[in-house]
Amino acid sequence: MSEELAVNSEDTGRRLDLFLSQQVAGLSRNRVQKLIDAGMVLINWDLCSDKNYRLQSGDKISVTVPAPVETVVEPEEILLDVVYEDEDLVVINKPRGMVVHPAPGHARGTLVNALLSHCRDLSGIGGVVRPGIVHRLDKDTSGLLIIAKNDLTHQSLSAQLKTRKLHREYIALACGLVKPEKARIEAPIGRDPRHRKKMAVVAGGRESVTRYRVLKYYKRYTLLELKLETGRTHQIRVHLANIGYPVVGDTTYGPGSYGDLPAELAAPQALHARRIVFTHPRSGETLGISTPLPAAFKKTLHWLKEV
Repeated sequence: MSEELAVNSEDTGRRLDLFLSQQVAGLSRNRVQKLIDAGMVLINWDLCSDKNYRLQSGDKISVTVPAPVETVVEPEEILLDVVYEDEDLVVINKPRGMVVHPAPGHARGTLVNALLSHCRDLSGIGGVVRPGIVHRLDKDTSGLLIIAKNDLTHQSLSAQLKTRKLHREYIALACGLVKPEKARIEAPIGRDPRHRKKMAVVAGGRESVTRYRVLKYYKRYTLLELKLETGRTHQIRVHLANIGYPVVGDTTYGPGSYGDLPAELAAPQALHARRIVFTHPRSGETLGISTPLPAAFKKTLHWLKEV
């Protein structure tokens, strides 16, 4: 993968490694520094060897990221909640706690392991580790995911995602009484410069837009409906935390607890991908697919209603 970027006046004086880590998805500062050492970064078409280089307005930067070495992923017979399936795609209701694709520390038990057992064929666009995966959900986010069974379907769905014609709707329980009752959050997201495993609203981050509306107020919490206009890593969680209303149970961007809720109701990350709308790549039909809230989420809402 190669990326070419132009430096504007606002970025003058910034460190090269910090700039690239915020502009190129999936790159940490450490990874950028290793790419510089390997001769994979050019500035104004000349090889860059200075990890401490400070950007100048008008600089042209080219960075090449070698393709990762793919590993063999074994099929596993794991029960899946299949909401819709045909010859081209399958829509899965992912449970909270399931990782989507294998990664360090999660080599087995992932959605991809289960899909390889469930489906005879999957799109190869995502590679061995991410076959058929068009979009993702965090480990502790439950809800709907579309999986492509062939490359044409994958290309069509990815194009819909890029042009914002594939619509995703979420339900979240947020800490506090969210105001205003309806809003459009537009705040750029990039790698958190202080905590490399986290994302944050940062200057120079990627365009990120989330719309929300209040469904119901509880004593100290708010039930929200959220719709994504973009799909950045941890987008909803980062946006809500940034405006002061983190997702209940979010251990990364929020308090990580349910405060005054009984211990038996406590479950991480009250965030659920409830509905997805897209155009079927083969038939051209508009499909709207929904799934109810998980039982634990509904139990929590019932308790809040009674207090």
